[in-house]
Amino acid sequence: MSLFAHQVRADQLVFWRGRESAIFVFLFPVLLYLLLSTVYSGEYRGRPNTDYLTSSLIAYGVANTTFGGLAIILVMRRELGILKRIRATPLPAPMYLAAALCSILAVFVLQATTIMVLGRLFYDWHLPEQWPSLFAGFLLGALCFAGMGFGAASLIRSGEGASAVVNVVILPMTFLSGGFGPTTDFPSVLQAIADVLSGRVNPSGHLPVSVPRSSSSPSATSTTSPGSSSRPGSGSPPTSRRRPSAARSRPARASSR
Repeated sequence: MSLFAHQVRADQLVFWRGRESAIFVFLFPVLLYLLLSTVYSGEYRGRPNTDYLTSSLIAYGVANTTFGGLAIILVMRRELGILKRIRATPLPAPMYLAAALCSILAVFVLQATTIMVLGRLFYDWHLPEQWPSLFAGFLLGALCFAGMGFGAASLIRSGEGASAVVNVVILPMTFLSGGFGPTTDFPSVLQAIADVLSGRVNPSGHLPVSVPRSSSSPSATSTTSPGSSSRPGSGSPPTSRRRPSAARSRPARASSR
């Protein structure tokens, strides 16, 4: 355990001593929050825009820190040969990766706390009512994006293109998800992508499709999947699958009598 704590401390020292990583990973979402909170100073659906921007920029910080920051750090250490030299030390590789994960999570916690404190002091941000749910959502999102960071680090080939690759993923994803503003004025193609990214549409195949339940009530709808036997607009209700079994059971009853 002391070896793990020593590695986490070492990762923290390396992170904060690097000006580029500290500015890009930690400070950039904070500066972006201050800028957008100054520009969007009105209300949206009866609530201040800062309430939406605070949660949106914390979500952007999750992706930027745990996904982008972790991927860039691992790629740069791989290019410098640090990961190979780590294998020659008594530190196990899983413990090294776990220490890197805990270190970047600590950076995100400090970043999210900074955004919430600034929102409360300068923009009258309303405190959430369910703090456990908030922390659980932060932790789940951070772990998911950290997993993406580990995967992206294995795909990025050079350290020079690491920052460009993660920004190509993070910035369009945040924009289309409504992190920088509402998506109601998007074109139809971008709106469809935004619906999937924000969770309003389930891309697994079980989509709400309008199917007439009977020919006399075309306005009634039900939910089906694209692979089901019924088709929208067919004009006839979907047949039941239990009728053949009931029909086969009638001769058996007659013979028993």
